Parts: sequence; C-alpha cells; structure tokens
Amino acid sequence: MSDLKVLSVASEIYPLVKTGGLADVAGALPAALEPHGIETRTVVPGYPQLLGALTGAEPVYHFDHLFGGPGRLLAAEAAGLKLFVIEAGHLYDRPGGPYVGPNGVDWADNAQRFAALAAVASGIGLGLVPGFVPDVVHAHDWQAGLAPAYLHYSGGRRPGTVMTVHNIAFQGKFPPELVPELGFPPHAFSIHGIEYYGTLGYLKSGLKLADRITTVSPSYAGEILLPEGGMGLEGLLNDRSDVLSGILNGLDDAAWNPATDEHIPAPFDLKRLKARAANKAELQQRFGLDPDPDALLFGVVSRLTWQKGLDLLADSLDTLAEMGAQLALLGSGDADLASRFTQAAQAHPGRVGVWLGYDENVAHLVQAGADALIVPSRFEPCGLTQLSALRYGALPVVARVGGLADTVIDVNEMARTSGVGTGVQFSPVTTPALQQALKRTHKLWQDKALWKKLQRNAMATDVSWERAAREYDRLFRDLVAERAA
Repeated sequence: MSDLKVLSVASEIYPLVKTGGLADVAGALPAALEPHGIETRTVVPGYPQLLGALTGAEPVYHFDHLFGGPGRLLAAEAAGLKLFVIEAGHLYDRPGGPYVGPNGVDWADNAQRFAALAAVASGIGLGLVPGFVPDVVHAHDWQAGLAPAYLHYSGGRRPGTVMTVHNIAFQGKFPPELVPELGFPPHAFSIHGIEYYGTLGYLKSGLKLADRITTVSPSYAGEILLPEGGMGLEGLLNDRSDVLSGILNGLDDAAWNPATDEHIPAPFDLKRLKARAANKAELQQRFGLDPDPDALLFGVVSRLTWQKGLDLLADSLDTLAEMGAQLALLGSGDADLASRFTQAAQAHPGRVGVWLGYDENVAHLVQAGADALIVPSRFEPCGLTQLSALRYGALPVVARVGGLADTVIDVNEMARTSGVGTGVQFSPVTTPALQQALKRTHKLWQDKALWKKLQRNAMATDVSWERAAREYDRLFRDLVAERAA
C-alpha cells in the first residue's frame, strides 16, 4: 500500500524509448521504490513507438491548445510501468529519435516539445488528474527542467520538486523570445529564475527552482561544483550545495543477470563460472578474433565520443596488440573514431574486432564473454556499463571519475592484501595512463588464481537499485515533511 505519490518526468523510459542512461533510471526506479510505499507514475511524450506499446490507455484530460495544437493526456501501462502519456501529434508524431530527426539535426521545436512535457507535469502536480495528485514531482535532465519552474511560478499550493542531473553537459538553452509563448511571467526571466546567460535555460531553471537537486553518483556531485565539471553551472550549484546530493544509480539486475540471460549462449553464475568460457569463444567468433582462450579479451560497449575517451583507446591499440591481447568493440557515434577503429581491425586481424552500431544481444555477449571491459571516460556521471561488467565478471578498467570511481575498487596493493579489488582505475585520463592500466590488467590476468578471485569479487558486488531506492525514499519523505511543517 503506497502512502507517498511521486510523479516522474522523463523524456525517455526503458524499455519503451531509450537513447541513454536516463531511460534506464526512469524505467527501473519506480519498481525499486514500490516496496518502500511509494507509488510512481511517469509522464512521458507520446512518441509513435511508445503509443504503440500502451495497454489500457484511458484519456484523462484534453488540451485545446498545447504549444501549437490540441492534445490528450492518457493514463496507461506498458512494460509494467504506470504512465501518463502526452498524445500530441504536432509535437511528437514524427520519424527519428526523441531529440533529433532522421537527418541527425535537433528538432527545431524542441523548446516547445519539452516545455509541453514540463507544463503537463506541472498541471498534474497541481491536481489536473484528481485520481493522482503527487506529493513530489521528480524531473530528469534538461528536457524536464521547466517542471520545477512552472510549479514555482504557479502561485498555488504545489508538491515538492526534485531535479536530477544525469549529464550536466546537456543543458537545453533556447532564445529568450520564447518566454511569453511558454507561459512564464516577464519577471521569471532573471538570474533568479529561468534566465541563463541571456538565454532561456531549461536545466538551469530546474537547478535554481527545485527544492532538491540530485545527481547520479556522489563523486559526480562533487565534480559539478568545480569549473571543469560544472559546465558553467558550478556557481549556481555551489550556492545550492546544501540541497545537492549524489545518489548512485543502480542496474536492472533482472535484465542484466548472467544466470538467466537469454541473450547469451551459456548462462552462468558464481557456482558455474567455467561456463563463461563458451561466451568468450562465441564473442571471439562473432567479432572475427582468433579463437584463443588464453588471450586477454577486452570489451567495449560505448558511444564513440570524446566524452567517453575512446580516442585514448584508439591511440592505445598498438600497445594492446603488443601484449597479445584482443579487443571486441561495440559502438557507434563519431565517424572519425569509427574509421580509426575500423582501420585498426584491418591492421590487427584476429586481435581487434569492431561492430559499429548497437545490438542488445551483442551488448550482453560482450559483457558475458570479455575478460575485462574498458571505460576510459573523461567524465562519467554514473555509468551503467561498468555495473553490468561487474555483474558479469568482466573486470572494469575505468577512468577515476564520477560514478566509475564510486563503483569500481582498484586492485592496488592494499586492495589485493584485503581481498576486495574488483577492477582497475587510472588517472589522469590520458593515453599514457590508460596504456599503463591496460598493462596492469594484463599482469593481473597472468595470475589466474588472483583473476578468479577478482572476478568473484566483482560478481558479488551489489549493483541493484535497493541502495538508491532507500536514499530516494529518505529524500522524498524528508522533503514532504519539511513542506508540511
């Protein structure tokens, strides 16, 4: 029986619509909160693929004018998720992704599309749907950043608001001329409101006007207070540091469970660790690598971008090949990086294999078959791929930043003595430091007994949502109690 209601506001939600980790969090957190007596409904845009997945959709409100046209609010369920879906064809019924068109360019009306998401969330927060009046509105990233602002300027009794930053690099900045169209009073456009260096700042609005701010790992919460991590918002965040906290993301440990994973040829667990070898053999075959069980096989599942540090790995492939190691890379993104890895595969046949694009089955196979997983991100708010790697016994090799630093225990001398290491960290985030980390990993690989111990440590790590759910439960309840006082 729920005693607290939370409205989650998200532009994507797994497994219905996903471009990144935001979708994973929006999809997994509601179920994790349910045992704590929290009922969560998520309001999302009605993209075509999402509308097609709904069951039992019931109209609960009609909009005569929603930023350019009529619309409906549907209450529905899909994939076990309780949803409010904004059905507005003029905003969301189009091909392409949630944010960009088929030509890879941002939709020209993204300001209106995501203002609509925030405005509808605000309406629900103020009682638009009498059957679900939330105690807290929880906004995710810039696309939902105006929700706390709309509630702030509503002038009435409102729920508590929480703004979660998944990646501060994406901020949502639009022309100030839109302020009247989006329904804000003139005085809202100030440094104390929605103005951000002369623009209308969606993320800035949420960070300034929400009651609480969270981000997706404790280390990232510290990094965004600094100029190099705050991306221009560090001053505001320092001013509001008393309401900022880092809550480490979890992993959907039902979807990512090596013992029951239907995506891999040989399910395994701590008691059946030998079965993992069949996945390595399959991974080598699928990526055109030499069928060598003794070769240290590194995996990568990543977007090919500067943020993810994949250029550092491209610079290190000769080092990797000289060690006799192998690489299986699954990713898409920057064309120049993709070209570099493709050329490396041609230069190192049997040692470097590249799969451009994304395939869920292959992603699971990389985690289940690689011996180690490389995550050399320059910044990483939380990261989920290293959590999957821990669960699947692929030792993470990670940059010491953000959530990577918070989730992987470096196998330094003290960790080895204490028996608690789960992977390899490196810093600074440079090519020489990454190469040294690859060499350290190769040295660990040569000690088979130690490697097995580290694998077991990794697989025994709790990467579930339970810890985060407890922290969100405490945060929401403290906020509600404070507002009621």
